[in-house]
Amino acid sequence: MPSATPQTLQAQLTSQKQAFINAPVSDAKERICWLKNLKQALLSHQEELIAAMAKDYGQRPHNDSLIGDILPCVMNINYTIKRLKKWMKPSRRHAGLLLAPATVRVEYQPLGVVGIVVPWNFPVMLSIGPLITALAAGNRAMLKLSEFTPHTNKAIRTMLASVFNDEQVAVVEGEADVAAAFSSLPFDHLIFTGSTTVGRHVMRAAADNLTPVTLELGGKSPAIIAPDMPIATAVERLIFGKCLNAGQICIAPDYVFCPKDKIDEFVAEYQRQFVAMYGDQKERSDYTNIINDAQHQRLLSWLDDAKAKGATITAADDLEIDHDSRNLATQLVTNVNEDMLLMQQEIFGPILPILPYEKLSDTVDYIAARPHPLALYIMSFDKSTQRYLLDHTQSGGVCINDTIMHVAADDAPFGGVGQSGMGHYHGREGFLTFSKAKTVLSRGKLNTGKLVFPPYGTWIQNLMVKLFVR
Repeated sequence: MPSATPQTLQAQLTSQKQAFINAPVSDAKERICWLKNLKQALLSHQEELIAAMAKDYGQRPHNDSLIGDILPCVMNINYTIKRLKKWMKPSRRHAGLLLAPATVRVEYQPLGVVGIVVPWNFPVMLSIGPLITALAAGNRAMLKLSEFTPHTNKAIRTMLASVFNDEQVAVVEGEADVAAAFSSLPFDHLIFTGSTTVGRHVMRAAADNLTPVTLELGGKSPAIIAPDMPIATAVERLIFGKCLNAGQICIAPDYVFCPKDKIDEFVAEYQRQFVAMYGDQKERSDYTNIINDAQHQRLLSWLDDAKAKGATITAADDLEIDHDSRNLATQLVTNVNEDMLLMQQEIFGPILPILPYEKLSDTVDYIAARPHPLALYIMSFDKSTQRYLLDHTQSGGVCINDTIMHVAADDAPFGGVGQSGMGHYHGREGFLTFSKAKTVLSRGKLNTGKLVFPPYGTWIQNLMVKLFVR
């Protein structure tokens, strides 16, 4: 598929906008039909999609793709179909005595055309997920797929073309220049999932058109192991969140706070559980590769940087790193400091720094002094500890005694705060994101509004002022 150009992108957007103008109204029955067709296409093409993701990664377990990409989309569609009629129903609001007699309602109208910028780490879930919500709200959509997943892109394009024409859902491919041009288009809404650095560029580009944006970014999401939590249980609750997709997840635990006297126990227990899950051999069929050589080299260079600055690095499989293989076990890093690159940027891979603490308040102070994370993980069964950490930290979302699973909660919003993002696209909140909540005030034949018309100073106006301005 040839790469898009600014001209072809604009032409595609113009085509979709005109199609929306020609047919701006879609009822619940039509939208549900779109979603059912999308679900059927997803189920019919799931094996091709899973095989394509494995090819793009070099190795990606069938279940990583099934659980991380296909399953969430199917669940999201099922959830949305069941609730869409209720979401679309206008909501009655209180007009108040001043506006009486009148009725006020809020109607939820499609925005038009939604632009979706898709990352490489979950290329199906992070393209189809936002698309589900955009379609549920009655919109058309253009998807810019990642240049790092060409085989998956081809499978996604084939799948979508089986149920939608380009005036409804269009797929765009290309390098960074195409992504920049895509972000500069005058969409009615733009959703970007990716790094905070690129998110700034996307928001800057969208600002020229006053395009509203939803930014699903990332940051350094901490896990806090409270003093009451057994280390074996803490590792059991967080290891899958760090190992799924080899930690290439925006909400993966980025670093761990561990009681100072339990760090050695944590390292040993993580190694034990990692080997039990994935084996101690270099060829692990149930473990995902790093996506490409560039990302692999970045991670290795960060490990070299940390080691040069005094860190101790322990492989979860207790094996030497094979520089010729992108299958990288979790690298547990102790004796870390703030000068290390891995403590300055989101890791986005299988490296896990472990920070010691003596007082729980130290973890709160550390987190509060830095940009708000996309996720926070609390490992504690003590209710007062849970409440303390919830009240004294800010993050996009929280898991208590678990990691990453909050993203699978269809009936709850997902999104960041501050530098970890803005806006939501899951559940009802996502429907509202991709809709215009339009207030409609309606009067009948009786018009009490004329009571405030000039000339001013009438007795009724003076009475109204005394009644309402107090």
